[in-house]
Amino acid sequence: MSKKYYFCSGFFESSSTDLNQSKYMKYQFINTEYLETVSGGDKKMLVELAEMFRNQVSEIVNEMHTLHGRSDFYSLAMLAHKAKSSVAIMGMNNLATMLKTFELEGKEGKNSGNYISYIDRYEREANLAVLEFENYVNNL
Repeated sequence: MSKKYYFCSGFFESSSTDLNQSKYMKYQFINTEYLETVSGGDKKMLVELAEMFRNQVSEIVNEMHTLHGRSDFYSLAMLAHKAKSSVAIMGMNNLATMLKTFELEGKEGKNSGNYISYIDRYEREANLAVLEFENYVNNL
C-alpha cells in the first residue's frame, strides 16, 4: 500500500516500508556519516538540525518562487548562496554545486531561463532530504 507524505509543496509517494528502514539504510540525499560527525552523535542536536533544516527549506522555497516571479535575480542569487550553505551542512554536495552555479549566474543575470529548473531541483531534492533526515533521526 502506498502512502503520501506531504512536504513544503507537493507530495512524496512511497510504500510504507521505504521510510521505516533501519538507521543503516542507504540515503540518497543526506550524508549520515557527515551529520554524525557534525553533531558529535548527539541525537538531540540531530533532531534540532532536522527541524531547522525543514523550516529553512520551506522558507527558501517560498522566497525563491517570490523572487523569481519578480525577476529579482540578484536577490535570488543571494538566496541560492544561503541555500547552498544549508545543503552543504547536510552533505548534499551535488546540490550545493548546482546552487553555486545558480548563485554565480544570478549575480550576473546570466542564463535566467535556467533559474526555474534550479529552483525546482532545489525544492525537490531538499524536501526529499527533509524526509530522509527525519526518518534517520526517528530511527536512531
